[in-house]
Amino acid sequence: MTDLSKYRNIGIFAHVDAGKTTTTERILKLTGQIHKTGEVHDGESTTDFMEQEAERGITIQSAAVSCFWNDHRLNVIDTPGHVDFTVEVYRSLKVLDGGIGVFCGSGGVEPQSETNWRYANESEVSRIIFVNKLDRMGADFFNVVDQVKNVLAANPLVMVLPIGREDDFVGVVDLLSRKAYVWDDSGLPENYEVKDVPADMVDDVETYREELIETAVEQDDDLMEAYMEGEEPSIEDIKRCIRKGTRDLAFFPTFCGSAFKNKGVQLVLDAVVDYLPAPTEVDPQPLTDPETGEPTGEVATVSAEEPLRALAFKIMDDRFGALTFIRIYSGVMNKGDTILNSATGKTERIGRMVEMQADERNELTTAQAGDIIAVVGMKNVQTGHTLCDPKHECTLEPMIFPEPVISIAVSPKDKGSTEKMGIAIGKMVAEDPSFQVETDEDSGETILKGMGELHLDIKVDILKRTYGVELEVGQPQVAYRETITQAVEDSYTHKKQSGGSGQFGKIDYRIKPGEPNSGFTFSSTVVGGNVPKEFWPAVEKGFASMMENGVLAGFPTLDVEVELFDGGFHAVDSSAIAFEIAAKGAFRQSMPKAGAQLLEPIMHVDVFSPEDNVGDVIGDLNRRRGMIKDQQAGATGVRIKADVPLSEMFGYIGHLRTITSGRGQFSMEFSHYNACPANVAEEVIAKAKEEKK
Repeated sequence: MTDLSKYRNIGIFAHVDAGKTTTTERILKLTGQIHKTGEVHDGESTTDFMEQEAERGITIQSAAVSCFWNDHRLNVIDTPGHVDFTVEVYRSLKVLDGGIGVFCGSGGVEPQSETNWRYANESEVSRIIFVNKLDRMGADFFNVVDQVKNVLAANPLVMVLPIGREDDFVGVVDLLSRKAYVWDDSGLPENYEVKDVPADMVDDVETYREELIETAVEQDDDLMEAYMEGEEPSIEDIKRCIRKGTRDLAFFPTFCGSAFKNKGVQLVLDAVVDYLPAPTEVDPQPLTDPETGEPTGEVATVSAEEPLRALAFKIMDDRFGALTFIRIYSGVMNKGDTILNSATGKTERIGRMVEMQADERNELTTAQAGDIIAVVGMKNVQTGHTLCDPKHECTLEPMIFPEPVISIAVSPKDKGSTEKMGIAIGKMVAEDPSFQVETDEDSGETILKGMGELHLDIKVDILKRTYGVELEVGQPQVAYRETITQAVEDSYTHKKQSGGSGQFGKIDYRIKPGEPNSGFTFSSTVVGGNVPKEFWPAVEKGFASMMENGVLAGFPTLDVEVELFDGGFHAVDSSAIAFEIAAKGAFRQSMPKAGAQLLEPIMHVDVFSPEDNVGDVIGDLNRRRGMIKDQQAGATGVRIKADVPLSEMFGYIGHLRTITSGRGQFSMEFSHYNACPANVAEEVIAKAKEEKK
């Protein structure tokens, strides 16, 4: 059994382009996992192994890698920075014990780093900060430290100071040991010398060192008293305090360097070992009641002695087959074990277990609490499912994913692709819970839903390249509905007497608006047998069949009550068919008289905006016919809640990012149907008639 205190499960997250993947590459190089470093801008990095990632130079999927540093085992997850893939960051944070927040030295705290920081706060993950790209034009370490304080409302604990600026950046001074680490120009990470602090920096180093110690000793009352009396604590004591404060999120140790130029990464790795928590030091995952989803009060204690409890946090299809990434919280998992999936109630046998080194893999025979591994070929496991010991069934707190906000209709270009598309989409939905698919009953088209235009763009690209399915991609669509506003009493007679047996059916009926969300209701109050009982279902069927296509623009009709109160029949010519046809004719005759009206779907929209842009965001929502319901101010911005028609929300994310310089975000979900304003209704009806031609 390995010693759990030597484990670190960490994630690297940041804004798009702050250098997460490059930092991961350097960590792998330093820990001896790879010998040649691949560069993101050449499309050759180890963790970005999808074609789409290499081409666009962005990370789309989070990739897990294991490596060793100072006898400690690091499981590192490189996450995407782009807002459309936040789900990847969210699910990674769920299974990590600590993280490295990477910020660009010149860009500072960018919008997506705010989002990821907010997610990490919600998940209560300890972090250290790495200010990267200090060799760039305009890079300023102290400016970024101020932004962390002001924009993220966080407390950065400065651990190192940079030596030189921009092109002259050569290394860092470690404040605790008062030593300067200086790299030469060879670009090799191991070519550095430990020197004394440069003369012109001595004063700064002392000032920052004093701040560092003052903040650290606040974690221990005895040390603080001694320090007040002029006794400096030992380096071990200071490190112990920093470790405690980091774990309690009191502050975030802050480092700097240039991952691309290989400067300063060693100190970050040392900090991961020194300050980030081991799996046993993090609050254990709560167990929940599978019926209600409420916490049961029990937790999954991190220990190999406990029953097995693990969470599947990611599913990925690659050239070796389906991989299920699993974080083991307690117990041991061996090759050949039978485990229970508490979400489906089915058992599965563990076949091959592998430890990931980006897209290389090492076979394992056993894994234990604290490990992050992948299992090959699991059948019915989905993201967020709990895997446990069949004798001790339990459910870990599940992951919550944001609802998709944008949809497009797609159809395969040729008949042969239809089945291929079905299988491919099935795999993609399993891999990415924020990507959903449904078939539109009205048009029979396949609707893809995702987190943003880039998200869907990449999904269509993957279908095309990875699965060879050529698609026609349509415009985003809105599902309108129709209803009526007035009650009408009317009569309709269907008769046909031309040779052979005739048809006859007469109905007297009332049509009136129903209760909201009641759909279609039918009742009969006929007395005296004017319409015999056996024909009532035929009348109901006739009306119900017409509800699918409304009289205005052919959209389904909602909330209508029909009452049959009288009529007439013919002993020979009346039949069920005759009455069904009479009901269909009656619908066409009376609906236009009943004040038919078009309904549109209204979305409940939740917008997050920086304080400076609130006015613009609200003005824009009003222009989109939105009703503002609520505003709440938070530490990093304002949340605005509004009800907005879906038809006005297409392309909104792009517009919102423009107004808020990329810092705004929103989520939306269906709320209810509401009457369309006349001018909108006219356009929709005209368009529907045009399409019918």
